[in-house]
Amino acid sequence: MTKILVVDDEEDLKVLIKQRFRQKIRQNEYEFIFAENGRHALEQLLEHPDVDMVLSDINMPEMDGLTLLTKLAEQNSLLKSVIVSAYGDMENIRTAMNRGAFDFTTKPIDFKDLEITIEKTISHIAGIKKTLQAVKENNILRMYVDETVLNFMGGKKMETSLFDNETVEGTVAFIDICGFTAISENEPANKVVAMLNAYFDIMVNEIIKEEGTVDKFLGDAVMASFKGEFHLDRAMDACLSIRKAIYNADITISNNIYKPEVSIGINSGEMVWGNIGSATLRRLDYTVIGDAVNVAARLQEAAKKGQILISEVNYEKVKESFFCNRVAEIKMKNKEHPLTVYEILS
Repeated sequence: MTKILVVDDEEDLKVLIKQRFRQKIRQNEYEFIFAENGRHALEQLLEHPDVDMVLSDINMPEMDGLTLLTKLAEQNSLLKSVIVSAYGDMENIRTAMNRGAFDFTTKPIDFKDLEITIEKTISHIAGIKKTLQAVKENNILRMYVDETVLNFMGGKKMETSLFDNETVEGTVAFIDICGFTAISENEPANKVVAMLNAYFDIMVNEIIKEEGTVDKFLGDAVMASFKGEFHLDRAMDACLSIRKAIYNADITISNNIYKPEVSIGINSGEMVWGNIGSATLRRLDYTVIGDAVNVAARLQEAAKKGQILISEVNYEKVKESFFCNRVAEIKMKNKEHPLTVYEILS
């Protein structure tokens, strides 16, 4: 449905608009909102932020249409306006266009022409929205997806890119929000999802700052991967920042007092980066697998609230750059010997 704000101090125009477009109104294609002047129009836009376009007269009390155009450009540059006025001289047309009007039509209104103008404006708006959505999706894609997949989507042949996998040294971090399951069982779904997404945004921002990749979201946990120079150090810096940012976050549901903390497992080593999944279902994740990944997951499971755990092997690599504390030896599945674990302090 397209929502249109009509701004005119002539009461008859409201009746004519409703009569002329009654079929589209009845079919929920158009919804019209009315304002008697520019000031009232700005109030209506606050109440109806989803308005797609404005039809406005020029000569009105309190705030005229040309002033309204300036205000609209300041508040919402994407909102498209069409001037509908008896003042159709070139000076007014030029002023309106310079202030951001998309089109100009004159009174007395030729409703056939107005209908075509509205359809043209709606089509233009749809094109802008489509472009913005594509840009948004592309930016999101670049945040979450590895460069190999972007190259594939940019034109690499499917038969080669599907098997463009590699074995490299890297670091994986599993980051879990402690106690969130209990919150999700007692609060409305929409609020739970909004809250969780807000926490994820914090995590993602810190991961991106350290040139990491968000591999996947696992319930209320995030799996992130890092490769390239100093991948272990960057992963640890990201996780320290996440721990601090999540703890300091002021994100709540209604009156629920919930102070989030994270438990994190980090591990580095040789791992396979590749497209894993089903080509038949067309569901492939560019992800990491291997023993090093499994150990990171087990470390996260062993971590308590606020803990970031690494293995002794990784501790030896970073002990000159990070303050760590020996925690314990833990028994891991499919491991013959217990693993000595260290906690990253700062």
